[in-house]
Amino acid sequence: MSKEVEKLVKKLRPNLSIGEYGRIFTDTTEFMKISYGDVIKLQGQHYLVLRDEAERSFGIEDPKYWVKRCIHLESGQRKILKLVFYEKFDLKLGDLAIPCYRSPRKEARILELVRGDKRFMQGISVPDSKGNIVRILDIVSGKRLDHHVFEIQKGHKDYFFHDFPGILEKFIDSCRAIKFLHDHKEIHGDIRRDHLWREYQSGQYVWIDFDYAYEFEENPFGLDIFGLGSLLIFLAGKQIYTGTNLDQLLDQDQVDITLEDKDFSLLYKNRIVNLKKLFPYIPEELNLVFMHFSQQAEIFYETVDEFLQDLEPCIGLIKKEANNEL
Repeated sequence: MSKEVEKLVKKLRPNLSIGEYGRIFTDTTEFMKISYGDVIKLQGQHYLVLRDEAERSFGIEDPKYWVKRCIHLESGQRKILKLVFYEKFDLKLGDLAIPCYRSPRKEARILELVRGDKRFMQGISVPDSKGNIVRILDIVSGKRLDHHVFEIQKGHKDYFFHDFPGILEKFIDSCRAIKFLHDHKEIHGDIRRDHLWREYQSGQYVWIDFDYAYEFEENPFGLDIFGLGSLLIFLAGKQIYTGTNLDQLLDQDQVDITLEDKDFSLLYKNRIVNLKKLFPYIPEELNLVFMHFSQQAEIFYETVDEFLQDLEPCIGLIKKEANNEL
């Protein structure tokens, strides 16, 4: 069928040159068989597959074979196609095991709900010939927010007082975006550092990837809020601090710090959340927000509103402290 694909590409994108031509797929069920040079046909539109997407962390690429980087042949625009892939696992939160799973239908609902809202990735959902829900996504022109923050070439104090207040203001707007989902009885489902991006041109923060769901009877929005807390702690610290990397990340006179279990995250047991022990100039009010996500916490945020009620005043406190510290 490669001749058929070649004719299609040359008809719709005559200036496009690819190394080899594959097959046309209308059924995306067996996504592992769909690769470079193939075309996915959905409701009369054609998407030429360039490669599989991958998640990158710690220098390692983890291929996502169900997510395809494509060219929409009719328009020439780059798109990402997320095909149907199901998985289930349990996430440990203290003594609780919370069932988590992928839901293409849930992501399709959210794409419809947030259409036109620049705080979220944009796209549409269409069925393939077998009824699989394929999400056709616009590509976010930017980079992960955590990479942007990590690459700011400043010491922590300079970063915290000069850069972090502006980052925090935009992060709070991103939290309000999550509140918007919760107000509509939806969850993001997978809030973590690589799912909040910063657009190059506008600086807008954009949430991506909504296909995870979870069942948390104690608080239906609880994991989203824990995700926001973990992301906040990263942004405030400019990176992750653990009990084993302090000698590499801090000045020598800071390394001799006594840490207890209560100083670490409830969700990520090796991550330090009590950042005031590392950076005494962090306002106590902000550190108390961090400590809601620690192993010593007895009271947790139940809503984004509660989280923001404590977090929003911290912007002014940091700016006030900046006048005294710098």
